[in-house]
Amino acid sequence: MVNVAVLGYGTVGSGVYEVLTQNKEVISKRVGDEVNVKYVLDLREFPGDPVESVLVHDFDIILNDPEVDIVAEAMGGLNPAYKFAKATLEAGKNYCTSNKELVAKYGPELIALAEKMNKNFLFEASVGGGIPIIRPLNESLTGDNITEISGILNGTTNFILTKMDKEGSSFDDVLKEAQALGYAEKDPTADVEGYDACRKIAILSSLAYGSHVDFEDIYTEGITKITDVDFKYTKKMNKSIKLFGKSKNVNGKIYAMVAPFMIDDEHPLFSVNGVKNGILCKGPVIDDIMFYGSGAGKLPTASAVVADVIEEARYLNSHIKMVWEPEKIEIADIKTDENKYFVRVEGNADAKLAEVKAAFGEVEVVTVDDVTDEFAFITNVMAHEKYEEAAAKVSGIKQRIRMA
Repeated sequence: MVNVAVLGYGTVGSGVYEVLTQNKEVISKRVGDEVNVKYVLDLREFPGDPVESVLVHDFDIILNDPEVDIVAEAMGGLNPAYKFAKATLEAGKNYCTSNKELVAKYGPELIALAEKMNKNFLFEASVGGGIPIIRPLNESLTGDNITEISGILNGTTNFILTKMDKEGSSFDDVLKEAQALGYAEKDPTADVEGYDACRKIAILSSLAYGSHVDFEDIYTEGITKITDVDFKYTKKMNKSIKLFGKSKNVNGKIYAMVAPFMIDDEHPLFSVNGVKNGILCKGPVIDDIMFYGSGAGKLPTASAVVADVIEEARYLNSHIKMVWEPEKIEIADIKTDENKYFVRVEGNADAKLAEVKAAFGEVEVVTVDDVTDEFAFITNVMAHEKYEEAAAKVSGIKQRIRMA
C-alpha cells in the first residue's frame, strides 16, 4: 500500500482528496499497488465531511509516520510550505505540490534535496493547472534545445482581456465581473500586475534552459493600462491582446518578461480565450508545439497533482532526473530586447505624422473611425531602449504595446 497525506483542504486540496478517493481503483491499478489517503492536514474542522475520518491538524503526525510515502501539498505561499517540503524530503518521503511560489523560489534546492534522498519533488500543477507542461519539458522535449516559450499563463487576466475584446467592456467593469464569478481575488494584484505569470514563466524557463531563472529578475508588466480603446484598434487590424509570459534564447542571451502583446489572428495563441491557458514552445527540432487547456480550477489542478502522486508512487525509492541547476541564468537587459510596437498618440495624424517619423522613421499609421483626437502607428522592429529614446521626442503618447 502507498499512503498519501494531503496538505490543505481548500479548493485544490479538496479536489486532490476527491480524485484520490473517488478514482482510487483506477489510480491503484495504474500504480500497481493500492494508493490510500491516510491524512489530510488543515487547521479547520469540516463537520459532516467525509474528510473528517483522516483529518489532522498537526504536520508532525504526518512527518513522523513511517507509513506515509507521499505528501501532496495544495496550500500555496512560502510559509509553512517551504518548511514542510524540506522536512518531508529530509524524512525520506516524496513531495509534490501545486505551489508556484514555492517552486519558483526554492525549486532547485528542493530538487537537489530530493535527489540526495533518492526521492522526488514534483510540481506539474504549479504551471498551467491541468495542462501537462512540466513533464513534457522534463522528458518529452529534452532532445531539443528550446529557443522560445510564450504562454498565456493566467486565467484571470485572459478572461478580462477576452471580455474587453469581445464585448468592448472597460478593464474596471470586467475586473468586477471576474471577482463576482470567482475568477479574480478580492485583491487581484498578483494576477493583473503579472506577478503570477512571472513565477510561472520563471519555472518553465528554468526547466527549458536547465539553470535557475530567478523570477525577481524578470521584467514584468500587467494589464491595468490596457483600455477598451486599444481593442477598437485591434478589431480593425484583426488582432488581439494577450498577457504573455515569455522567454527566448537569442544568440545565447536569455530574455524573459511578462507583458501584454498584440498578436494577429494567425498566431497559435490567438484563440486561447476566457480562463483557458495556452503555452507555445519553439525549438529547431520540434518547430512549434502548443499545450492548451484549463489553467486553473479545482479538478483540473487536482488532476495534475494526482498525476504527480501516481508518478511518485511508481518511483517510490528512485529519483526521477530533473535538470534545474541552482546557478542563476543572467537575464539579458530588457533594453536590448527587440520588438515592433503599437503606439497610440494624441492629435491628428496628418498634423503630427512628421513629428512621429522624425523620431521613429517610417511607420504604419492606423486610424479608427469612432476614435477621435488620436491615431496609432506601428513601428519597425527596434530595441526597447531605442523605442524609449524615440518616444521621448513625440508628445502625447497614450499607449504602447509590444507586438508578437
